Amino acid sequence: MDLDFTNETYMDSECVRALQDLMQSGALNGSLEASNISCGNTSTLLIPERVGQGEDHTLRILLYSLIFFSSVFGNLLIIVVLTFNKRMRTVTNTFLLSLAMSDLMMAIFCMPFNLIPSILKDFIFGALMCKIVAYLMGTSVSISTFNLVAIAIERYSAICKPLKSRAWQTRSHAYRVIAATWVLAFIIMIPYPIISHLRPFKRPDNTTAHQCRHKWPLATAEQTWYVLLLLVLFAIPGVVMIVAYGLISRELYRGIQFETGLKKDSTDVKNGLTSSLSSNPDDGDGCYVNEVKRQRSMEMSTMSTSTQSMKIDRPRSNASGAKLEAKKRVIRMLVVIVFLFFLCWMPLYCVNTWRAFDNATAESTLSGTPIAFIHLLSYTSACVNPIIYCFMNTRFRKALFGTFSCCFAPCCHHCRRREPRENEEDVMATGASMSRFSYTIVSTMGTC
Repeated sequence: MDLDFTNETYMDSECVRALQDLMQSGALNGSLEASNISCGNTSTLLIPERVGQGEDHTLRILLYSLIFFSSVFGNLLIIVVLTFNKRMRTVTNTFLLSLAMSDLMMAIFCMPFNLIPSILKDFIFGALMCKIVAYLMGTSVSISTFNLVAIAIERYSAICKPLKSRAWQTRSHAYRVIAATWVLAFIIMIPYPIISHLRPFKRPDNTTAHQCRHKWPLATAEQTWYVLLLLVLFAIPGVVMIVAYGLISRELYRGIQFETGLKKDSTDVKNGLTSSLSSNPDDGDGCYVNEVKRQRSMEMSTMSTSTQSMKIDRPRSNASGAKLEAKKRVIRMLVVIVFLFFLCWMPLYCVNTWRAFDNATAESTLSGTPIAFIHLLSYTSACVNPIIYCFMNTRFRKALFGTFSCCFAPCCHHCRRREPRENEEDVMATGASMSRFSYTIVSTMGTC
């Protein structure tokens, strides 16, 4: 995708000199940060002589640095934990590992190469890096989006179609899907290194600067490209995530209703048993015949059975309440996932499409600080994804602490001794109920 804002095409030197003369003579407003000047069918970006003086980039640098280091650190932690912890090598975690790698690549190749030229008003990395960075920018964003879609589909299959999905939800299948998404992303973004060029230009003070810009042969080609990106990398993935997570939420809500009904029925049965124990034998409704001779023995056996059931019912009720609360948290988390996806990416895709159809108005409206913060909002997804998909998960946090405690502990037999206990807890949690609605919470909460 295009993570740069200003699109330019070549123009002749006479037009450039004429426009520079206009700016030096004061016919153009030299206080503007960037003026988009048309000359025939081409356009260029002229930067005033004293642009940047008095402009404070402190806030922008702080925000970019915060998101950059958070993204790099968070995704590196995920890669380390999922790579060195064998118990975490599940199908879903395989997709999360791919997502962490793509987000890490997006943080490294997008943020510095966007912030530094924006502040210096000069692309200082050379012509080759102009092509490489543009290519890897689009590729990393595409891989991240495709991974989010794959995770949504995988979760939907595991929760809503658990029996059918077990036949094909294997790690080998996940590896094939991930390889296909990476290859597809690299193929889709092939136009970027072709159209990306390092453009030298003369400032009004006769100093030379460079810009890494996209040169499109036709305006219709540019418009078609950005409409395709809007559909392939935003609209269609967004709809897929809404549908998948909406069906998952509906399934979990049905599970909540189902378990609430079971809890209510068990309470009614217990209350009925208690009332029958406290009532007289002659207070029946005429439907049952009570044997007086066996009354005492029946009461003793019933009381002992009820005592045992009360002992078992207490942990079961606590586990059922925990399941209901966990399902509610999962539903809220799914809503947050979809909301953040649209919040992070919708502004940038809308701006890119707007620029393709009305470049002059888009640049005059959003150049400078607005487009910088729109880019920053899209980069935030690389920082938010690790928090949502992994760090909010209890099992991942335990694996994170276990991985680093094993690395820094003097002896590792303590870490190995703890693993069977955790595995036993997972088996008990998974085997607590084999109903479809109980399976949903095990599949959903087992994300990391």
